[in-house]
Amino acid sequence: MSYLRRQLVTSALVANAIRPVPGTAFSVPAMFGGWLVSELAPHFIAGTAVDTALEVTRRGKDPRHAVLGLANMAVLGYLMRQGGLSGQQFNSTLRDALGEGYRADLLADVDDLDWKTPLTQLVWPFRPAKQSLAAIEVHKNVPYAAEHGRRGLLDVYKPKGDVSGAPVLLQVHGGGWTIGNKDQQGLPLMRHLAAHGWVCVAINYRLSPRDRFPAHLVDVKRAIAWIRQHVEEYGGDPGFVAITGGSAGGHLTALAALTPNDPEYQPGFEDADTTLQAAVPFYGVYDMAGETGLRSVEVMRDRFLAPWVFRTSPDDDALRRASPITRVNEDAPPFYVIHGTNDVLADVRVTREFVERLREVSKQPVAYTELSLTQHAFDVFPSLRSQHSVRGVDRFLRAAHARHRDATAPARRTPTPTVDADSPL
Repeated sequence: MSYLRRQLVTSALVANAIRPVPGTAFSVPAMFGGWLVSELAPHFIAGTAVDTALEVTRRGKDPRHAVLGLANMAVLGYLMRQGGLSGQQFNSTLRDALGEGYRADLLADVDDLDWKTPLTQLVWPFRPAKQSLAAIEVHKNVPYAAEHGRRGLLDVYKPKGDVSGAPVLLQVHGGGWTIGNKDQQGLPLMRHLAAHGWVCVAINYRLSPRDRFPAHLVDVKRAIAWIRQHVEEYGGDPGFVAITGGSAGGHLTALAALTPNDPEYQPGFEDADTTLQAAVPFYGVYDMAGETGLRSVEVMRDRFLAPWVFRTSPDDDALRRASPITRVNEDAPPFYVIHGTNDVLADVRVTREFVERLREVSKQPVAYTELSLTQHAFDVFPSLRSQHSVRGVDRFLRAAHARHRDATAPARRTPTPTVDADSPL
C-alpha cells in the first residue's frame, strides 16, 4: 500500500473518531474504529510521523505528499488533547457533586490520592504495569454459582498480604448480554484499587441467547449475596459493597443498585441482602423498552433486546421493568454515571435523561461526566482518558466510602446495652 493510501485510510479513521459514521448498520465498525483512534491517538501520531518522515526522505518523492500526513497528525493531536483534558471534566464533576472541599477532605484521610501513571503504561497499554501487579494478588475462578459452570465463577483482586475491613468493588463485564468474560474489562480500575487497599470482585454471569433475561441480573445479585457471605475471607468489608461495569455491565450495575432485595430478581435467595453502597455505571443502556421515545432505543429493542436477550415481544412489560430509567427512586445509593458524546452503541441522550430523573428523586449524590469525542469502551485499557477516569472513580468511591463510614460509625461505636436480670429496669 502506498503512502498516500495509508494516509487516506488514516484520514478516514480520524474523521470517524471526530464524527462517527451514522447508521445502525455501521455502528459496530464505527465504534471500534473511533475507539482505537481516540484512545491510541499518541500511537497513531508516532506511526504517522515515522511514515511521513520516511516518505519525505525518499528520493524522487514529492514532499507535498506529506501534507496529508501532517494534517492527520494535527487532528490526532487534537484528539490526544481531548483525552488529556478529560481530567478537568472528572474534577469538575466531582466538585459539583461532592462539594468544593471534597478533595481536601480526602487528602485529610488518605495519602495516595495524587498518584502518577507510569509512562511505560501509556506507551504499552496492553501490558499490565509491574507496580500494580507487584502490590496485588488474584484468586481466580472462585465459584459463586457452581451449577452454571464457568459462567458462575468470579475472580478476587486484593492487596498482597493480610488485609481486613477493606471496601469492596464488584465489576460486571459488558458484551451486549451475549458475550464477555470477567478478565477482559475493568482491569485498570480493579488493579489500581486493589493496590490501594480495596478488594475487587469480577464476575462471569449467564449470557443470552442461551439464558434469557433476567438470568444476568439474578447472577449479579447472587454475586452480591456471595460477597456478603464470603468476602471477609479475602479481607473485604461486607458492609460496603460498590458496583461498576460498562455497556451491558453498566445496565446491570444501575439496575442492581436500583432494585435491592427485589424478590423478582432473587429467586431462591429472597432473604439475602443485595443492597449496594455506591454505583458507577460506564456508558450503560438505561432504556430497554423505548420509554424515552428515541428511535435508536426502539431499533435496539426491536432488533436485538426483545428477540435475543429477553426472547419475548417488544411490548412485554419485562423490558420496562428491566430499564433503570423506570426504576429510579429516592433510596438509590450514590451514583457516578460516565458516558462519551460519540458513543454509537449506547445513546448518550438516554443517559442524560436517566441522570436527570435520578437527580430529581435521589437523596444521595448523583455525579455525571460526559466526555467529549469519546467512544464506547474507552476504559478497557490504559490511555490518557481511561487513566483520568480511574482517578475520578477512585476519588468518588473513596468519598462514598468515607460518607458511609461516618454515617455508620456512631452505631458501631455505641455498645448494645445489657440489662441485669435483677435490675428494676
